[in-house]
Amino acid sequence: MHGLKQGAHLRAEAARAVDAVVSAGRSLDAALAEAESNVRADDQPLLRMLCYGTLRFHWRLREQLRELVSKPLKARDSVIESLLAIGLFQLTDTRVPDHAAVSMTVEAARMLRRPKYAGLINAVLRNFLRRRLEDREPGSDEARYCHPQWLIGRLQEDWPDDWQRLLAANNERAPMWLRVNAQRTTTERYLAELAAVDPDAPDGGDRHDTLPGFDQAIRLHGPMPVNELPGFTDGVVSVQDAAAQLAAPWLLAGRAPDAELRILDACAAPGGKTGHLAELAGRDAGLIAIDSDPDRAALIDENLARLRLEATVVVADAARPADWWDGRPFDRILLDAPCSASGVIRRHPDIKLNRRDEDVSALAASQAALLTALWPLLRAGGRLLYVTCSVLAAENDTIVRGFIEAHGDATEQRVLPNNNIRDLMCAKPAGFQILTGTCGLDGFYFACLEKVS
Repeated sequence: MHGLKQGAHLRAEAARAVDAVVSAGRSLDAALAEAESNVRADDQPLLRMLCYGTLRFHWRLREQLRELVSKPLKARDSVIESLLAIGLFQLTDTRVPDHAAVSMTVEAARMLRRPKYAGLINAVLRNFLRRRLEDREPGSDEARYCHPQWLIGRLQEDWPDDWQRLLAANNERAPMWLRVNAQRTTTERYLAELAAVDPDAPDGGDRHDTLPGFDQAIRLHGPMPVNELPGFTDGVVSVQDAAAQLAAPWLLAGRAPDAELRILDACAAPGGKTGHLAELAGRDAGLIAIDSDPDRAALIDENLARLRLEATVVVADAARPADWWDGRPFDRILLDAPCSASGVIRRHPDIKLNRRDEDVSALAASQAALLTALWPLLRAGGRLLYVTCSVLAAENDTIVRGFIEAHGDATEQRVLPNNNIRDLMCAKPAGFQILTGTCGLDGFYFACLEKVS
């Protein structure tokens, strides 16, 4: 394939992936995996950029298309609407030359076996350029902020002083954070290794290689394929957002240096926090990781194998301990509860399309049930760390406050694992919240509960 044909093929694959999310409710990860298998490796970064960007700004692009296309397309041709959105995204948010964006998007219609739409696509995109609609003020909050109205409303209610900042952060590209394996190397040593393989990395205040209070975290100046990261295949380093890296040291804070803890990592897949716990707790710790999905549980095993660490991986429903618990209490429990993932939207823009307002109450009920089911497994004096990658109060401090009120043996331990992170945290009535975008971090909530006699 050459030139125009290759570019059109890439845009056709992007349109299929975007349409799979918008029209069929598939996850972007699954849709992209299929699309990437059909394009050349060196075209995959552009494919990802087109899919992520088009979904990130879905509501703005949709409003512009409704002004440009007088008659709605038939449902069976929804992929053409996704292709048109990709065309508009190229014209407004990328450095692709206008003429190339138009010609390749038009040709993509033919590759999607809908040649009759080639003329419409050409007319719509050229009309957009002629009318300069990108300069027009959006007509709705959904188009202005590129979020569904239900989520805008929840953020306005939960974060009246920060909701606009949160919405803006969700529409930015997320940085790539690494976690160095403290058993194998140091942050300083690994930075030197990175410099050796990436000599063109910029220096100066915009790089933010490390962050006080995050001893194992490194933020890359730009994304890198994992196979180019020094020592990745040997377990020297892992990819993990720095906010997520707080969970393991927070859970283990205050333990005696020679303590052999029995630790449960509930809802553990894909295993990033499991690996971190194994790194910090040592080989003598009794670490059990549970997940109900066999395929996702297999990812925990893969992650541990790469890190050359061990844990007992169990495929089971954490909310039903009678099916898997041996009756021996745990010293520490990490409950990384399934949630709306509203704190990681910038990494998964499909969340904005696939989540619904009613999902939040259903998730909250599941979170409360998990917390209630796991609490009896904790020994007196033990600690449970409740974690979500959500910024919604209904999934976070509302759950924890309700649980403490209902359990006389539960108290919150409000001592942070280190004082350097205090300025990054929003103290809630129960627990602490990191807001999306703070120092480049994802949005995470933490509450540490201690069982009293």
